[in-house]
Amino acid sequence: MSGNNLAEGSNPSEAQMSGAEVIAQSLKTQDVNYIFGIVGIPVTEIALATQKLGIRYVGMRNEQALLEQFDKIPWQYPPESKWWKILREKMKSNEAASKELASQKSLPMNYYTVFYHVQEQLPRDCFVVSEGANTMDIGRTVLQNYLPRHRLDAGTFGTMGVGLGFAIAAAVVAKDRNPGQRVICVEGDSAFGFSGMEVETICRYNLPIVLLVVNNNGIYQGLDIDTWKDMLKSGDATTVAPPVCLLPHSHYEHVMTAFGGKGYFVQTPEELQKSLRQSLADMTKPSLINIMIEPQAMRKAQDFHWLTRSKI
Repeated sequence: MSGNNLAEGSNPSEAQMSGAEVIAQSLKTQDVNYIFGIVGIPVTEIALATQKLGIRYVGMRNEQALLEQFDKIPWQYPPESKWWKILREKMKSNEAASKELASQKSLPMNYYTVFYHVQEQLPRDCFVVSEGANTMDIGRTVLQNYLPRHRLDAGTFGTMGVGLGFAIAAAVVAKDRNPGQRVICVEGDSAFGFSGMEVETICRYNLPIVLLVVNNNGIYQGLDIDTWKDMLKSGDATTVAPPVCLLPHSHYEHVMTAFGGKGYFVQTPEELQKSLRQSLADMTKPSLINIMIEPQAMRKAQDFHWLTRSKI
């Protein structure tokens, strides 16, 4: 279809707002009168959009000047505002839903059950490194940090393969500056595959890392071992296996033991609690706990479908 035909068929009332315009409109709705920023992408677009709506923009020359300005004129969003009320209600609702999922006793475990038991034992000063799809997203909401700069993950772009590198860097610093401090590296089984051989590096330098591989036999979702075996009866894996599936019950803990670390294969909350307790108590070598969960386990339902749909 030509560009002219596209233009003729479009409805101006259905034109989409840009991201900058959405932000500007949100600020205007919340009665924001001034914004401060450092000119550059995407600040320039946001500044222009806010000015069109009558919000005053103060362009700073550097971030230090911006911080100094905030020191002179302290400001925080009014805690009694409607926005805060809605946010607190949503936080309570999310917490209740997560607790309900975490309390489920069925086996295999789900993500929330795993993270609930991990959170119970996490040292308050540990570094938490998180990488994966559901593993990272859910872990962010359940595994708590109490100190600044103590959480490292793939960020908003979901870049895979960074987890073990982050963990190694954090562990080198921890070992040098705070002997006894631990790094807890939480990996999905797919994410672990991107840089799993860095386990050799971890063992070579005997770093204080506890690796948790949350294993659902796949990318987002997998198959249980019986379903996998039945599937292979109908043809070669290259023609019948779903692209998101990985080999069921892969024993990733053996990667750690191959290089001299401690490995654990767990399937129940009790086994998880025991293995994590032993791993945290043993300061002589790194550990990897391979945690089997329900292959079809997912995140709790989201208000917006794009938060849970597959990116594949």
